[in-house]
Amino acid sequence: MLGSRRSYAVFGLVTALSLAATACSSSGASGTGSSTPHSGGHLTFALASDPICVDPQQQGNNDAIYPARQLVDSLTDQDPKTGKIVPWLARSWEVSKDATTFTFHLRGGATFSDGTPVDARAVKDNFDGIVRLGAKSVLGASYLAGYRGTTVVDKNTARVTFKAPNAQFLQATSTFTLGLLARSTTRLPAAKRCTDHIVGSGPFTLVDYTPNKSVEERRRAGYSWGSSLWRKKGPAYLERISFKVVPESGVRTGSLQSGQADAIGGVAPQDEDGLKAAGFTLLSRANPGVPFALTANTARPLTRDAGVRQAIQLGVNRKEVVDTVLSRRYKPATSALASTTTAYKNLGDRLAYAPDRARKLLEEAGWKPGPGGIRVKDGRKLSLKVVWATNFGPNQTALELIQQQLKKIGVQITLKSTSIGDYVQVRQKGDYDYAWGNTTRVDPDILRTSFSSKGLNLSRLHDSALDAVLDEQSATADAARRAGYAARAQALVLEKGYQVPVFELTTVIGVSGKVHDLDFEASSRLQFHDTWLS
Repeated sequence: MLGSRRSYAVFGLVTALSLAATACSSSGASGTGSSTPHSGGHLTFALASDPICVDPQQQGNNDAIYPARQLVDSLTDQDPKTGKIVPWLARSWEVSKDATTFTFHLRGGATFSDGTPVDARAVKDNFDGIVRLGAKSVLGASYLAGYRGTTVVDKNTARVTFKAPNAQFLQATSTFTLGLLARSTTRLPAAKRCTDHIVGSGPFTLVDYTPNKSVEERRRAGYSWGSSLWRKKGPAYLERISFKVVPESGVRTGSLQSGQADAIGGVAPQDEDGLKAAGFTLLSRANPGVPFALTANTARPLTRDAGVRQAIQLGVNRKEVVDTVLSRRYKPATSALASTTTAYKNLGDRLAYAPDRARKLLEEAGWKPGPGGIRVKDGRKLSLKVVWATNFGPNQTALELIQQQLKKIGVQITLKSTSIGDYVQVRQKGDYDYAWGNTTRVDPDILRTSFSSKGLNLSRLHDSALDAVLDEQSATADAARRAGYAARAQALVLEKGYQVPVFELTTVIGVSGKVHDLDFEASSRLQFHDTWLS
């Protein structure tokens, strides 16, 4: 185990890969009026969809994360500009040379909103509890894969150990998913934690969550243990935040223009220019992680065929999707990871639109042109079912365009929508050929979450070569070697057609002139502690 002076050196080995470049047009809102921050005010933020569950350990979509992030603190934070992991609840830490043991030294004095201490016992309760949640915490289960346990060394020292090297874990401690909750919350059944009983140590507390309507939060008095990245020390500026559920993009835009909302999420691409011309500020930041993509269910008869999967990959015109459906803030996907992710490898040449090559692959696989231009083999049509969630406005339009593109190579696509709350369950049942979606995370280990057969394995993969590479990138502390394994994993995912990357998500927020210092954190989610109103 290393001493405290060397903790950052080893931390650098484990997380140097986190120095990913990020693209953003603005890091915070700077409104008009007074330039001096002051406390008070009630900010209304319009969400694009219902959070469904406000427990940060169970949810992973933006409209749940925005309110949930404000309720919990994390052990560490990640600088969105440099990728460096910095203190939050933990003032320092040590990482063993083999990345199996992580020792956190907590700052004193932090408490949950029920008055109980944020101590080493709380760290143990939370990590043990996330493991118990299992599939209900999709991201948490991945971050804590191979978890052996947490030892309470003393009141403010927690030692977390893993059965095998886990190089991604330190970065994971900066995420909302591993944000800490009081024992009064962690001891409850998962379902009871979705709409109430969320007790965190964060700068805001949950007042009320009314499904399909709003999440109401209030500033916590006496708060003084924020992230080392925050400009303001002590309690937040804002007195209250109301997250209103407004699913229709046009209504959200109208609410900002009329003053009913101070800021809105999910700005539709077609509304960007109008809002900007009207004097509103648009904040945008490219999301790291897995881009929006079609991910194959390899247990299905048609998508079990690598030739079919590779043809689908070649038959999608990514540039046309971005140019037609999105805006200049978005980019066509060029790998299995978004370009702002640590250890991203540009493999754009493998994703070039090549419909003639796609048709040839299908011919070689025995799929011949049939009625209506849809290919047929052994009396069966090449018809594929795609499931998708209604959590991102342009999803349907993008998929309908992809549907038209693939029809040109003889593939029929049937679209099946579901709510974001039911999406994982639908994937677990497996009644689909491709799933449409994205996952945000800075660390390349998100590939293991998505494609390892040793996890939830929603793609039903059984690829020992890919598993080995994913395991190596997770177990390797050396930054350069880990980047090599991550690059190989990206190549394998594309070579075998497990994923059809289409475009990189960009988070676009619209804000009024009265909103100041609304900031993105490293994973392109919002942090409201430093935000204030004119």
